[in-house]
Amino acid sequence: MDQIKTVTQPEARLHFLDYWRVIRIRKAIIITVFLITAIIATAVTFILPESYASTCRIKVENDVNDAPGGNAVTYSQSPYDPYFIQTTFEIMQSQLVLSNVIAAMNLNVEWGKKYFNGETLKTTETMEILKGRMSLAPVRNTKLIAITVFSDDKNEAAQLANTIADAYRIYRLQSRKDLASKGLETLNQQYADEENKIQIVQTNIDKLRSDLGIVDTANSLQYSPTLGYEDLRKYNDQMIEGQRSYNEAMVKLDGLKHITNGTLRDVLPSVVSDAALSGLLDRLHEAQQKWVTLTNDYAVSSITVTRVQSLMDELNHEIEDRVIGIMAGLDTEVQSKKAALDGLTKAVDEAKAKDKMQAARNQPYYDEKLKKEQMLELHKLLYAKIQTEKLDLEIPKTSMVQITDTAEPGKAPVKPNKTVNIALGLIFGLIMGVGLAFFIEYLDTSVKTIDDVERTFQAPVLGVIPQNIGYLLEEGNESKHAEAYRVLRTNLLFSRRDEKLNTIVVVSAGAGEGKSTTTINLATVFAQSGNRTLIVDSDLRRPTLHKLFKVANNLGLTNYLLKQNTLAEIVQTTAVPNLDFMASGKLPSSALGILGSAQMKEMIAELKQRYDFIFFDSPPILGVSDASILASEVDLVMQVIQYRRYPQPMTLRAKQMIEKVGGNFVGLILNNINMSQDEGYYYYSGYYHDYYYSRSAAEQEAEAKTEAKTVGKPATEGDTETGVKQKY
Repeated sequence: MDQIKTVTQPEARLHFLDYWRVIRIRKAIIITVFLITAIIATAVTFILPESYASTCRIKVENDVNDAPGGNAVTYSQSPYDPYFIQTTFEIMQSQLVLSNVIAAMNLNVEWGKKYFNGETLKTTETMEILKGRMSLAPVRNTKLIAITVFSDDKNEAAQLANTIADAYRIYRLQSRKDLASKGLETLNQQYADEENKIQIVQTNIDKLRSDLGIVDTANSLQYSPTLGYEDLRKYNDQMIEGQRSYNEAMVKLDGLKHITNGTLRDVLPSVVSDAALSGLLDRLHEAQQKWVTLTNDYAVSSITVTRVQSLMDELNHEIEDRVIGIMAGLDTEVQSKKAALDGLTKAVDEAKAKDKMQAARNQPYYDEKLKKEQMLELHKLLYAKIQTEKLDLEIPKTSMVQITDTAEPGKAPVKPNKTVNIALGLIFGLIMGVGLAFFIEYLDTSVKTIDDVERTFQAPVLGVIPQNIGYLLEEGNESKHAEAYRVLRTNLLFSRRDEKLNTIVVVSAGAGEGKSTTTINLATVFAQSGNRTLIVDSDLRRPTLHKLFKVANNLGLTNYLLKQNTLAEIVQTTAVPNLDFMASGKLPSSALGILGSAQMKEMIAELKQRYDFIFFDSPPILGVSDASILASEVDLVMQVIQYRRYPQPMTLRAKQMIEKVGGNFVGLILNNINMSQDEGYYYYSGYYHDYYYSRSAAEQEAEAKTEAKTVGKPATEGDTETGVKQKY
């Protein structure tokens, strides 16, 4: 068996008017929920007991010293700290504070008498009630906290707020006092421990001084070397001066050693101050001058010249000896300075080594003295801290918690706020009503709008039938409901591809969608337009049309198909001109074989020759197979869909079954539309009726003739209604 193809539905986009349509349709639900919620909110508001509120404001600070002094640790004023404020909230709602409030006001007994028939409450129970009645809120960007308490007694509310503030203040003071006492106790213990340690260190110092034989008259904290600072600096200066003198003598001696003997005698007097050498040189110069003078007058061999020559030789010899002596003296001087420098250096080095060794031996003694000094400093600090803490403990900490505003009894109750509660109830009721309406609309998958139908079924809507329409048989030609069927008739005529297609079956997916009413009224409109029209009741399961025409059901379709009677015998006339009716006849045991027989096809062919239009009424197509058989045998098939009755998948399957059996599906009919709720449908029915009947008879006659020419049939007097759909 072939599967039914599923039509892909285009995406639906809701317009603002669609939301308004849902509100109009579901206005009963919205109004009902709105009224119920408003009534409940109003009733609850007036039933709730009145409650008064009182507010006390306090200023809170971190722990600080009111009168810092000495070495006490102080704390500067800290900026706004949300964590500290939140911590304060939690402490104020803790058992540490609220238990004192309960005890101070005897709330266990008082509230037990007031609310629990005299039964004394437990502290935990009373604390939960109190926490539910108090509200804590910070004042923005400040260190102020507002304590608000609600109660049915305005005096009790003010007393509770003030008691809570005072209990928290006492708690902070006591906490600070306990903390200071514990700190002071710890400091005293540490002070005593330090004293014991100092005594032990002093014992070690005395023992080391005795063992090492230290004479510490200066009571210094470090070892004093044998060679003092001034002596060491003096020795260093002497070493530097000796080194410089030695270097100069050495340089002088080395320079003279490289000079030749002939030149040395002339250079030496300028380097070394020696009177003897200078006198010998002067005498030599005089002798040389005299020898030169004598050699000019006398011969070299003369006794006078010879004497001068001998004097010169003797002076040269003395000079040489003197130079040698000076050089030896310089060498001796250099050696002497070297020895003095070496001796001084050795003495300093030996003194330093001795001091270093002595310092190493005596270092434990001085280490203990330094340790003692450090312990004494700490001891002094501890003593100063203890004195500060004692002073701090005696001074009250008034700045930690300050009650800036005390609570006063309220003048008027603050709960319930009748105006706000009722307004919120109205708003909430409206939101709930609208939300429920849209939720129900979301769950409702039935047909709602023409757009839904055309988008889902991919088929045109031929007509829109309003709600509470009767039978045109009874209402006559001037019925205001006839216009919707005239529009349907016109659209049906234009939907035919061939004028020979005149057998029509009206089907529906389920029972009660109005297909029988649509069949009768549509056939009536065709008959009123002058067309020879026949209605065949082919619903062999539950025939009802004979009751509407008020005729018997003894003869009808089944009698003809079983060849018991002729067409002339089973076709009956009605009160409407040009409209005939064929009842279903007695119900056979198997209708399937009858409707699908050759006799049925012959009957349809014969009726097509006798009548302009033949309408067949059928059972629901999803219930039995009769409608499917009829859809395959007639020329045109229309499907009736009742507004907001069956889910769209069900009606869509009915259309698919028509197409599967080969039926010529021409369009859909929307039935039972509430025009007052869905005003968009007004343009498909009511507007045409108002427009049509507001014009003159001549205008109606002219439009009727125009439509008749278009359709291809001569216009009659009853055709005046057909011109309406042609324009719209």
